[in-house]
Amino acid sequence: MKNTIKVERARHDMTQAQLADKIQVSRQTIHAIEQSKYVPSTVLALRLAHVFQTRVEELFELEVSDWQR
Repeated sequence: MKNTIKVERARHDMTQAQLADKIQVSRQTIHAIEQSKYVPSTVLALRLAHVFQTRVEELFELEVSDWQR
């Protein structure tokens, strides 16, 4: 799953640690999401969208491989 978290974080002049603090996760979780190594829960995705004042669909995009089992 592609995401634009790193781009949005840069646009808002925010470090990984600052974003992590705002959504109550570890900095390592933010890093893993940005590297597409971790897919956040619905609640976490909604928190991210709230912080960046956007929709979840603007932050995350399904890839073809996400449809395959």
